[in-house]
Amino acid sequence: MLIDLVPSFLEATSAPDPIEGYRRYYEAHQPVLSAYWHNYILDPNSSQATEVIRRAVTARRRDLHALLEHVDIKSIAGETLARCEDVFRVDRPVDLYLMVGVGGANAGELVVGGRGVAFVCLEHFTGRPNPETYGLGLSPNLMPLWIAHEVAHTVRYTSPTSKSEFARIIEEAGGDYDCWESGSRATLREMLVNEGLAVAASRQVAPGFATRQYLGYGSRQYRRLRELEAFLRRSIVDELDYTGIGYRLRYLAGGTSQSSRQLAGRALPERSGYYLGYRMVESYVERFGIADALRASAEECLDIDREAMEAQSA
Repeated sequence: MLIDLVPSFLEATSAPDPIEGYRRYYEAHQPVLSAYWHNYILDPNSSQATEVIRRAVTARRRDLHALLEHVDIKSIAGETLARCEDVFRVDRPVDLYLMVGVGGANAGELVVGGRGVAFVCLEHFTGRPNPETYGLGLSPNLMPLWIAHEVAHTVRYTSPTSKSEFARIIEEAGGDYDCWESGSRATLREMLVNEGLAVAASRQVAPGFATRQYLGYGSRQYRRLRELEAFLRRSIVDELDYTGIGYRLRYLAGGTSQSSRQLAGRALPERSGYYLGYRMVESYVERFGIADALRASAEECLDIDREAMEAQSA
């Protein structure tokens, strides 16, 4: 189901007291927004939250209004969601939220009460960087890539036939996704495969872009990771069974220090795990298709990857 929260957010920012307007907006959509805050921002009841809200509701958003006026965002999102449902053989309900963020992720995934949720924050897709909203200035043409990536995660997390560690962790948590809990309990193998499959899924749903765009890299970073691939594959083997939030930060997070991204004496580029994970799952996706791949265990994906590597070196 496609759910558009943008009009409600803009209405809240136009209230006589925008901060109170945001509080009412939050309460009206509390299940998904509380999960969004917890996983991607901070505790909405903390002392810092008021300042985050104040910046969000007072920011100038001419770029967002121009986007909404000139681009049929709901059609793009709805068509992409429908294609995801077909290509991924979606077998559990998934909601796609169009929303305005508060300085956090440009897109993301959640599970709320056992129901998969993907969201995309439109301020990042206006085509113009906006320092007041932290908008990245991405082209709206890239939205299908991001939507497909996040919907793919929800399939892996909620499908009845998924063998993912994340699916088990979420079920044990009562059907709610907690990125900190799952990030500390899932193996590095699962975290890499999970992101690699989402990248591969976005290529299936929205073909025609450069590989680096599906990965969210600039040209230089993509070239550097291709150069490092053999080193990464060798050096990471002994870590694949490990768990801990530090591995998520080292391989999948942006904005981390070089000291937190050390591997065998080298500082890895930020978010290197997306490239490595994508390369690890390519052979499985090619052999079995993306719908089956999204439900496969990480071990199954890596078994096929090893077979492919051995065949190439034979």
